[in-house]
Amino acid sequence: MNLSLYAHPFSSYCQKVLIALYENETAFEYRNLDGADNPAMRELETRWPLRRFPILVENNRTVIETSIIIEYLQIHHPGPVRLIPRDPDAALEARTLDRFFDNYVSGPLQTIVGNQLRPPALRDPHGTDQARQLFDRAYAWLENTMQDRRWACGDSFTLADCAAAPSLFYADWTHPISDAHPALLAYRQRLLARPSFARAVEEARPYRSYFPLGAPDRD
Repeated sequence: MNLSLYAHPFSSYCQKVLIALYENETAFEYRNLDGADNPAMRELETRWPLRRFPILVENNRTVIETSIIIEYLQIHHPGPVRLIPRDPDAALEARTLDRFFDNYVSGPLQTIVGNQLRPPALRDPHGTDQARQLFDRAYAWLENTMQDRRWACGDSFTLADCAAAPSLFYADWTHPISDAHPALLAYRQRLLARPSFARAVEEARPYRSYFPLGAPDRD
Protein backbone atom coordinates (compact mmCIF):
# COMPACT_ATOMS: atom_id res chain seq x y z
CA MET A 1 0.00 0.00 0.00
CA ASN A 2 1.49 3.34 -1.07
CA LEU A 3 -0.66 5.71 1.03
CA SER A 4 0.33 6.09 4.69
CA LEU A 5 -1.00 8.38 7.41
CA TYR A 6 1.22 9.19 10.38
CA ALA A 7 -1.23 10.12 13.09
CA HIS A 8 -2.38 9.72 16.67
CA PRO A 9 -5.99 8.61 17.22
CA PHE A 10 -6.62 11.15 20.01
CA SER A 11 -5.40 14.19 18.05
CA SER A 12 -8.16 16.45 16.76
CA TYR A 13 -6.17 17.37 13.67
CA CYS A 14 -5.49 13.71 12.92
CA GLN A 15 -9.18 12.95 13.29
CA LYS A 16 -9.93 15.69 10.75
CA VAL A 17 -7.97 13.78 8.11
CA LEU A 18 -9.28 10.40 9.24
CA ILE A 19 -12.83 11.62 8.65
CA ALA A 20 -11.92 12.47 5.05
CA LEU A 21 -10.34 9.06 4.54
CA TYR A 22 -13.26 7.21 6.11
CA GLU A 23 -15.88 9.23 4.20
CA ASN A 24 -14.55 7.83 0.92
CA GLU A 25 -13.32 4.49 2.26
CA THR A 26 -9.84 5.33 1.04
CA ALA A 27 -7.35 2.54 1.70
CA PHE A 28 -4.28 3.60 3.68
CA GLU A 29 -1.71 2.35 6.17
CA TYR A 30 -2.27 3.81 9.64
CA ARG A 31 1.09 4.62 11.22
CA ASN A 32 -0.05 5.12 14.82
CA LEU A 33 2.30 7.48 16.65
CA ASP A 34 1.35 6.44 20.18
CA GLY A 35 3.97 5.18 22.59
CA ALA A 36 7.50 5.98 23.65
CA ASP A 37 10.35 5.28 21.24
CA ASN A 38 7.88 4.61 18.44
CA PRO A 39 9.54 3.84 15.08
CA ALA A 40 6.67 5.63 13.33
CA MET A 41 7.58 8.86 15.14
CA ARG A 42 11.19 8.54 14.04
CA GLU A 43 9.99 8.03 10.46
CA LEU A 44 7.77 11.11 10.75
CA GLU A 45 10.66 13.23 12.04
CA THR A 46 12.80 12.13 9.11
CA ARG A 47 10.09 13.24 6.69
CA TRP A 48 9.00 16.37 8.59
CA PRO A 49 11.57 17.70 11.09
CA LEU A 50 9.01 20.00 12.72
CA ARG A 51 7.43 16.79 14.11
CA ARG A 52 3.88 18.06 13.64
CA PHE A 53 1.26 15.54 12.71
CA PRO A 54 -0.56 14.21 10.85
CA ILE A 55 1.39 13.84 7.66
CA LEU A 56 0.33 11.86 4.61
CA VAL A 57 2.95 9.96 2.63
CA GLU A 58 2.54 8.54 -0.84
CA ASN A 59 5.58 6.97 -2.46
CA ASN A 60 8.29 9.61 -1.85
CA ARG A 61 5.92 12.53 -1.40
CA THR A 62 5.12 13.96 2.04
CA VAL A 63 1.99 16.08 2.39
CA ILE A 64 1.67 18.31 5.47
CA GLU A 65 -1.15 20.37 7.03
CA THR A 66 -4.62 18.89 7.38
CA SER A 67 -6.50 21.07 4.90
CA ILE A 68 -3.84 20.46 2.25
CA ILE A 69 -3.91 16.72 2.94
CA ILE A 70 -7.67 16.65 2.33
CA GLU A 71 -7.23 18.67 -0.88
CA TYR A 72 -4.55 16.19 -1.96
CA LEU A 73 -6.86 13.26 -1.28
CA GLN A 74 -9.61 14.79 -3.39
CA ILE A 75 -7.22 15.35 -6.30
CA HIS A 76 -5.38 12.02 -6.18
CA HIS A 77 -7.84 9.68 -4.40
CA PRO A 78 -11.33 10.99 -5.21
CA GLY A 79 -14.38 9.17 -3.95
CA PRO A 80 -18.15 9.52 -3.90
CA VAL A 81 -18.09 12.23 -1.19
CA ARG A 82 -16.70 15.44 -2.67
CA LEU A 83 -15.36 17.37 0.32
CA ILE A 84 -14.42 20.49 -1.65
CA PRO A 85 -17.29 21.55 -3.90
CA ARG A 86 -16.85 22.02 -7.64
CA ASP A 87 -18.52 25.42 -7.60
CA PRO A 88 -15.81 28.01 -6.85
CA ASP A 89 -17.94 30.08 -4.48
CA ALA A 90 -19.11 26.99 -2.58
CA ALA A 91 -15.50 25.79 -2.41
CA LEU A 92 -14.46 29.18 -1.03
CA GLU A 93 -17.09 28.94 1.70
CA ALA A 94 -15.97 25.42 2.63
CA ARG A 95 -12.37 26.61 2.90
CA THR A 96 -13.46 29.65 4.92
CA LEU A 97 -15.39 27.57 7.44
CA ASP A 98 -12.49 25.12 7.58
CA ARG A 99 -10.19 27.97 8.61
CA PHE A 100 -12.79 29.24 11.08
CA PHE A 101 -12.90 25.92 12.93
CA ASP A 102 -9.13 25.50 12.89
CA ASN A 103 -8.37 29.06 14.01
CA TYR A 104 -11.27 30.08 16.24
CA VAL A 105 -12.38 26.78 17.78
CA SER A 106 -9.29 24.58 17.71
CA GLY A 107 -7.13 27.66 18.35
CA PRO A 108 -8.50 28.56 21.80
CA LEU A 109 -8.84 24.85 22.57
CA GLN A 110 -5.12 24.36 22.02
CA THR A 111 -4.34 27.43 24.13
CA ILE A 112 -6.30 26.16 27.13
CA VAL A 113 -5.12 22.56 26.86
CA GLY A 114 -1.52 23.63 26.27
CA ASN A 115 -1.63 25.90 29.30
CA GLN A 116 -2.84 23.02 31.46
CA LEU A 117 0.16 20.95 30.37
CA ARG A 118 2.58 23.55 31.73
CA PRO A 119 3.99 23.41 35.25
CA PRO A 120 1.62 25.36 37.55
CA ALA A 121 4.11 28.16 38.08
CA LEU A 122 4.36 28.78 34.32
CA ARG A 123 0.66 28.83 33.51
CA ASP A 124 -0.93 31.90 31.92
CA PRO A 125 -4.38 32.68 33.41
CA HIS A 126 -4.74 35.77 31.24
CA GLY A 127 -4.14 33.75 28.08
CA THR A 128 -6.71 31.20 29.20
CA ASP A 129 -9.27 33.95 29.88
CA GLN A 130 -8.69 35.39 26.42
CA ALA A 131 -9.13 31.95 24.88
CA ARG A 132 -12.45 31.48 26.67
CA GLN A 133 -13.64 34.87 25.44
CA LEU A 134 -12.75 33.83 21.90
CA PHE A 135 -14.70 30.60 22.40
CA ASP A 136 -17.75 32.62 23.45
CA ARG A 137 -17.57 34.79 20.35
CA ALA A 138 -17.01 31.79 18.09
CA TYR A 139 -19.94 29.89 19.60
CA ALA A 140 -22.23 32.90 19.17
CA TRP A 141 -21.23 33.30 15.53
CA LEU A 142 -21.70 29.59 14.84
CA GLU A 143 -25.10 29.57 16.55
CA ASN A 144 -26.28 32.26 14.17
CA THR A 145 -24.67 30.59 11.15
CA MET A 146 -26.11 27.13 11.83
CA GLN A 147 -29.72 28.25 12.25
CA ASP A 148 -30.85 26.87 8.88
CA ARG A 149 -27.97 24.53 7.97
CA ARG A 150 -27.58 20.79 8.38
CA TRP A 151 -23.81 20.86 7.76
CA ALA A 152 -21.36 23.72 8.03
CA CYS A 153 -21.93 24.95 4.48
CA GLY A 154 -25.50 23.76 3.94
CA ASP A 155 -26.81 20.39 2.79
CA SER A 156 -23.49 18.78 1.79
CA PHE A 157 -20.79 17.38 4.09
CA THR A 158 -17.51 19.13 3.23
CA LEU A 159 -13.98 19.90 4.30
CA ALA A 160 -15.47 22.33 6.83
CA ASP A 161 -17.29 19.51 8.62
CA CYS A 162 -14.10 17.44 8.76
CA ALA A 163 -12.60 20.37 10.69
CA ALA A 164 -15.71 21.03 12.75
CA ALA A 165 -16.25 17.53 14.12
CA PRO A 166 -13.12 17.08 16.25
CA SER A 167 -12.78 20.75 17.11
CA LEU A 168 -16.32 21.00 18.50
CA PHE A 169 -16.00 17.58 20.13
CA TYR A 170 -13.03 18.63 22.26
CA ALA A 171 -14.10 22.27 22.55
CA ASP A 172 -17.26 21.26 24.40
CA TRP A 173 -15.11 19.30 26.85
CA THR A 174 -12.93 22.38 27.37
CA HIS A 175 -15.44 25.26 27.29
CA PRO A 176 -18.93 23.72 27.34
CA ILE A 177 -21.41 24.82 24.71
CA SER A 178 -24.39 26.10 26.70
CA ASP A 179 -28.09 25.54 26.13
CA ALA A 180 -28.16 29.09 24.78
CA HIS A 181 -26.70 27.64 21.58
CA PRO A 182 -29.22 24.91 20.58
CA ALA A 183 -28.40 25.00 16.85
CA LEU A 184 -24.69 24.52 17.58
CA LEU A 185 -25.36 21.71 20.05
CA ALA A 186 -27.59 19.97 17.52
CA TYR A 187 -24.88 20.30 14.86
CA ARG A 188 -22.32 18.75 17.21
CA GLN A 189 -24.67 15.80 17.75
CA ARG A 190 -25.13 15.32 14.00
CA LEU A 191 -21.36 15.26 13.61
CA LEU A 192 -21.04 12.64 16.36
CA ALA A 193 -23.62 10.50 14.56
CA ARG A 194 -21.80 10.69 11.23
CA PRO A 195 -20.24 7.21 10.71
CA SER A 196 -16.84 8.54 9.68
CA PHE A 197 -16.47 10.64 12.83
CA ALA A 198 -18.12 8.05 15.07
CA ARG A 199 -15.39 5.63 13.95
CA ALA A 200 -12.65 8.15 14.77
CA VAL A 201 -14.18 8.80 18.20
CA GLU A 202 -14.26 5.08 19.00
CA GLU A 203 -10.66 4.60 17.88
CA ALA A 204 -9.64 7.44 20.19
CA ARG A 205 -11.63 6.20 23.20
CA PRO A 206 -8.75 4.18 24.76
CA TYR A 207 -6.65 7.34 24.96
CA ARG A 208 -9.09 9.58 26.88
CA SER A 209 -6.89 9.55 29.97
CA TYR A 210 -4.50 11.72 27.94
CA PHE A 211 -6.88 14.70 28.06
CA PRO A 212 -5.25 17.05 30.59
CA LEU A 213 -8.50 18.69 31.72
CA GLY A 214 -10.10 15.32 32.42
CA ALA A 215 -12.37 13.76 29.80
CA PRO A 216 -16.05 14.03 30.77
CA ASP A 217 -18.09 10.86 31.17
CA ARG A 218 -20.12 11.38 28.00
CA ASP A 219 -19.86 11.30 24.21
